[in-house]
Amino acid sequence: MDIFEKCGQFVRAREMQEAGLYPYFLPLEDTEGTEVVIDGRKILMIGSNNYLGLTTDPRVRQAAIDAVKRFGTSCTGSRFLNGTLALHKELEERLATFVNKEAALVFSTGYQVNLGVISSIVGRGDVVVTDKDDHASIVDGCMLSLGELRRFSHNNVEHLERVLSKINKKAGRLVIVDGVYSMGGDLAPLPEIIPICQKYNARLMVDDAHSFGVMGNGHGTSAHFGVTDQVDLIMGTFSKSFASLGGFIAGDRETLHYIQHTARSLIFSASMPASNVATVIAALDIIENEPQHCERLWEVTERMRTGLKAMGFNTGPSVTPIIPVIIGGMEETFLAWKMCFEAGLYTNAVVDPAVPPDQCLIRTSYMATHTDEQIDRALNILGGVGRELGLID
Repeated sequence: MDIFEKCGQFVRAREMQEAGLYPYFLPLEDTEGTEVVIDGRKILMIGSNNYLGLTTDPRVRQAAIDAVKRFGTSCTGSRFLNGTLALHKELEERLATFVNKEAALVFSTGYQVNLGVISSIVGRGDVVVTDKDDHASIVDGCMLSLGELRRFSHNNVEHLERVLSKINKKAGRLVIVDGVYSMGGDLAPLPEIIPICQKYNARLMVDDAHSFGVMGNGHGTSAHFGVTDQVDLIMGTFSKSFASLGGFIAGDRETLHYIQHTARSLIFSASMPASNVATVIAALDIIENEPQHCERLWEVTERMRTGLKAMGFNTGPSVTPIIPVIIGGMEETFLAWKMCFEAGLYTNAVVDPAVPPDQCLIRTSYMATHTDEQIDRALNILGGVGRELGLID
């Protein structure tokens, strides 16, 4: 059998392309945050994770330019060898303070954080327990580890306890949840999860990729619930509110020292370029000193959520700036995406396996830089599409 045979048999995406319903890998010719240009046409963006709109902030842009002028375009090596700059260490100290932990460690991408941290912490004989809706990078990190993976139903703390109660007491235990779930926009119930982890002597890691700049006055889900001191590891990414690329893990100094010397995705990967590091530092300055950006994000979010619900859309359990419009079937979802796109609205079509087959949805997300006029325009387009497809009256 030819190992490439499966490639020719993969027709799902080609069928969508031929039908004109393919919503992925669209090349953006220009972007100014809330609006993008595709095929020469300006389109309103409500499908970005640029929650605070800082990717186009002049101060953030200038920080990246200045870093390139000073350090060049690449570190040309891993953190372990020649790729650690004083700038990396400065950012790690700032992040540790920001999330109120002893230490932080910066990786080149958020995906690599989860791969490296989980695979280094979870060894043979250990058990890692994840929420069924956890991000794919968490699942992949678990698969890369030598430990056993067990899962519990989404946000079901009773099921979590049943899973933990059946683990051998001699095994090391790590529970991992998303702080904000990237498809549903709901939160992990940390105040309920923490006592269960403590009861069964399990460590807790929270992936806060979509939480920084958004929850807890920008400090994340743990800060939002006031439980930072009871969460062992906090993970974050820079590709959302921090307007850059990369990620980090924060926790106690001893654990971070171990991860630093055992995480293969850190040791064997080139480090973040200085321009990306400087961008994060500039964004962090703004998040810490200008709370109005976070406040505006929530104004925009509630205006949109209220409007969608008033029209009768099913927005699921969302309590964040990630607001799904649940459609149901895959074909209907692709059609809804296409109609929105043709009307000048950029959304994200999310289908199985990212969500259950009967829970396909249009994922929308919002920025502090969206204007009231843009939100009203988005509501008008979604309302028209919803009525035409019979999703709302």
